[in-house]
Amino acid sequence: MSGPKSSRRRAAREVALQALYAWQLAGGDAAEHAAALDGWARCDRAFAEALVRGVAATRAALEARIAPHLDRPIALLSPVERALLLIGAWELAERPETPFRVVLNEAIELGKRYGGTDGYKFVNGVLEKLAAELRAAEVAQARATA
Repeated sequence: MSGPKSSRRRAAREVALQALYAWQLAGGDAAEHAAALDGWARCDRAFAEALVRGVAATRAALEARIAPHLDRPIALLSPVERALLLIGAWELAERPETPFRVVLNEAIELGKRYGGTDGYKFVNGVLEKLAAELRAAEVAQARATA
C-alpha cells in the first residue's frame, strides 16, 4: 500500500530519525530539532512529532526493552542505529494499528539510507525479536500464514 499517506509517514519517520540523531548529539528539545529540518514541510507532522516526543519521553523504558536483544551495550551503538531502534520500539509498543512488518520495513529502509554498512540488518534482527515480544499474536499469525 503506497500512496500519499504512506509517503508522508515515511517522510515523518525520516524526520524523526534525523531529529533524534541531532538530539542524541546536541541535546535540547528533540521536537525543536524536528521542526528545523527541511523535510518537516512535506511529512505527516503530527506523526513525526508523536514519534519524536514519544521516544524522547520514554527513552529509558525503550532502551530497557531493547537492551536484552542486543549483543553489546546500547551506548556503543551508532546514533543512527540507536535512533532507529528507539523509533521502532516506540512504534511497536505505542502504535498497534501499524503492522509490525511496516515498522520493520521502514527501519530497514532508513537504515540502508542513513546507517552504516549492514547496520540495517542488525536493526532488523533486534526489532524482529522485540516484535515477537511486544506483538506475539500478530507475529505468530504472520508466520502461520507465510
